[in-house]
Amino acid sequence: MRSDLILAAERMIANRGLAGLKTRDLAREIGCANGAVYNLVADVDELILRVGSRTLRRLDEALSAAESAGEPSPQQTLVRIAIAYCDFAAENLQLWRALFEHRMATDKTVPDWSVDDQMRLFRHIYQPLAALFPQRSPDELGITARSLFSAVHGMVALGLEQKLVAVPLPALRKEIAGLVRAMIDGLIAQPS
Repeated sequence: MRSDLILAAERMIANRGLAGLKTRDLAREIGCANGAVYNLVADVDELILRVGSRTLRRLDEALSAAESAGEPSPQQTLVRIAIAYCDFAAENLQLWRALFEHRMATDKTVPDWSVDDQMRLFRHIYQPLAALFPQRSPDELGITARSLFSAVHGMVALGLEQKLVAVPLPALRKEIAGLVRAMIDGLIAQPS
């Protein structure tokens, strides 16, 4: 039943967005009482994080496929994974948004398993950066990886907005590729 609950929550978020997640509707869909949902997960936060873990696994698969899909140069790998990230977000918009929209109460901490799921994805950026900049420390590479992710994520988040700042997907892909190339070229040109 727990798996059924997580899958039902995933479908609900995919169709309605995070704000459309209702435990009463989930309980009815999986055939249990509303209170029984909390026998399957501790609370709605855990349920959302479990759905997020499934989303992150699928994103990991998409990024892994992009890594091995072409020229093995670190620069091209970074461009491919940035575009794969954009495409994944566009194809899984509500689930992707839920990863960033969900906020835990200030007195609650994100469980280690969920943090691990999130941080594991940075290897896709970190490894090509380590090949490009072998003289940098792991901490420096980590900061650069997070900065590159933030730049690409910002473009994707704003580009996929369904408001005034929306950018057609082909143009967004092109702009993201240009940003990643420019950032890497700039980092390479910097003196050590």
